[in-house]
Amino acid sequence: MSDSQSSSLKSYMDSAVGAGQSALGSLTGKTGHQAEGNAKKDQAAAEKEASNIFGKLGPVAASGSGGVSIDDPRRQEGSYNQTMGSAKETIGGLFGAEGLKIEGQQQSAEGRGMEAEGQLADFGSGMKDRVQGTLGGMAAGITGDREAQQKHQLQHDNGKTQLRSAQADIQKQADA
Repeated sequence: MSDSQSSSLKSYMDSAVGAGQSALGSLTGKTGHQAEGNAKKDQAAAEKEASNIFGKLGPVAASGSGGVSIDDPRRQEGSYNQTMGSAKETIGGLFGAEGLKIEGQQQSAEGRGMEAEGQLADFGSGMKDRVQGTLGGMAAGITGDREAQQKHQLQHDNGKTQLRSAQADIQKQADA
């Protein structure tokens, strides 16, 4: 993992080192060590925050680490079906068209299922790419293959972005 890219794991390790260094400085009375440890903890918190930042525009998500992902098409199609189903259900309810209302309920339910399938597919694919990228990057680092290491880092970052995008949508639905 290069220093220019954020990593959740690195931020946790840096936070632990900073906490230990700060505690050691506090115990020994060396304020320099304590200040250095606190600075390390602050840097770790910033790294963790940067590792979790991502933006999404439609089906495309991008992260602070440079990862990019495109949602599984079932996510958008499912969302569309939910919206259309809700509209049919509302119109059917307003005008007493029971058939339209039932059709809308069915379309909305199918859309929820389709969107969930797409989210799970993106979650699994993101997890797989993240793990493969990490392991491949480690192997490339051992052999000294910088080009392969960068390729695997990009695979990791794209997988992380895809995973975070699916997690955010799943959490949004859980909160609703």
